[in-house]
Amino acid sequence: MSIAPTEALLPCAELHLHIEGTLEPELIFELAARNGISLPYADLQELRSRYEFTDLQTFLDLYYANMEVLRTEADFADMTRAYLRRAAAAGVRHVEMMVDPQAHLLRGVPLTDCINGVASVLATSLEEFGISTELIAAFLRDRPAAEAEEVLAQLIASNAPIVGIGLDSAETGNPPEGFVDLYRTARDAGLKCVAHAGEEGPSHYIEQALDLLLVDRIDHGLRCLDDPGLVDRLVRDRIPLTICPLSNVRLRSVDTLADHPLPQMLAAGLNVSVNSDDPAYFGGYVDDNFALLRDTFNLTADQLAELAVNSVEASFAPPARRAELLEMIRSWRAAQD
Repeated sequence: MSIAPTEALLPCAELHLHIEGTLEPELIFELAARNGISLPYADLQELRSRYEFTDLQTFLDLYYANMEVLRTEADFADMTRAYLRRAAAAGVRHVEMMVDPQAHLLRGVPLTDCINGVASVLATSLEEFGISTELIAAFLRDRPAAEAEEVLAQLIASNAPIVGIGLDSAETGNPPEGFVDLYRTARDAGLKCVAHAGEEGPSHYIEQALDLLLVDRIDHGLRCLDDPGLVDRLVRDRIPLTICPLSNVRLRSVDTLADHPLPQMLAAGLNVSVNSDDPAYFGGYVDDNFALLRDTFNLTADQLAELAVNSVEASFAPPARRAELLEMIRSWRAAQD
């Protein structure tokens, strides 16, 4: 599904995207065959039947299992190229994708193969796909903080082409406060900082991410609505929240898209953007998210443009690129009248 023919697609930035979460079933089977890996699924239909999740952990179990097919630099490059091709058709013109280096190191994949495979494609993404890119190294909050600190030290020492760090994986019981030293090291190295908070975890995880990790933006942040004072703070300080509607439905953070609080968040003045998170698992890319939000909530062209503008202004793109992206959105909006 797309919200319109390609030439009429809403230009936007995607700020909450896990590259491993773009592994489509067909590519999983292709890479498994290439690398001589025996999958625990007889065919595509059986694999797709596993894509019904009851919570974040049931998703993560499948997510990490499917990662086993990523073994070489070429595998990471092919996965990244496949996402960018689909993202370009979805209207994405800038993406800040997360990669999980620990998840691959734990499987014996060298750090250089993981990072270089992704980065080699990002290096030419603007010319090849019309998408400017940044790479964020996300760390697993359900692994020891010392392990994350060791990996970050390797990334910094090797001058890895990352713009920042993130914090993801199982949120419940793994508060941001355990990663203060990791984030201090990142900031000292001049890296940007983001963190998942308030997806399944409580609203005070968002406060911890802001006060202890000093993050530039919050990934998810739905639970902020449980604390009016926190909402006031987020509005006042224009803290970006990278919202992932289809992900929230698939992981049962909300029962249906009609129950999603995005309209309430917009009405409150929160700085929210629309993202796909792990689109191969959650039933849609950015254009699918926009289309279903538009149809479910009767969003106007002004509201859609606002969401796109928020995504650009919350990005780490250089000022000149941000200006180009904002002009694309203005042109799209003018064409809707």
